[in-house]
Amino acid sequence: MLVDWLKEQGVAVETFREPGGTAIGEKVRQILLNPEHIAMSTETEVMLYMAARVQLWREKIVPALKQNKCVILDRWLSSTCAYQGFAGGFGIDKVIKIAEDCLERPWPDLTIILDVDLETAAKRLKKDLDRMEQKGDSYHKKVREGFLNLAKGRKNFAIINAADDIETVHKQVISIVEKL
Repeated sequence: MLVDWLKEQGVAVETFREPGGTAIGEKVRQILLNPEHIAMSTETEVMLYMAARVQLWREKIVPALKQNKCVILDRWLSSTCAYQGFAGGFGIDKVIKIAEDCLERPWPDLTIILDVDLETAAKRLKKDLDRMEQKGDSYHKKVREGFLNLAKGRKNFAIINAADDIETVHKQVISIVEKL
């Protein structure tokens, strides 16, 4: 909905999912989300997410930015900070350090966190859960806490109550983007 709105405003937009968006990134995504890989360590997750991110950055995002396009991502560094850094116990600062070593620009101009309680999130999940979604309520409670903690004191982060209906959430997203 945000991409459609931006295009209506005459903004050239590229959108990517993460991990993914490139041939290499999509293969990494298959490995990361496959429920068969339950033994994967948090450290491996961090490195695989970062590898897919670096590939996306170099192959797709940099060229889009050079063409003055607005890049919209479904997830980025904040997700690895919340999931593996906080909930997985790897350490948010360690995740950020790796990103700073690998990416010319690890943080976007704006990060919007769509915050929702676990009960509402569970109702919205598809029945066929991927490996990350199968990690359970205690893990996902920590993920949410990680996102909220990460946003504290950081400029260019916005938190939206995503338990509201989709139109209300969309209006809030647009309001934040308009301010930027």
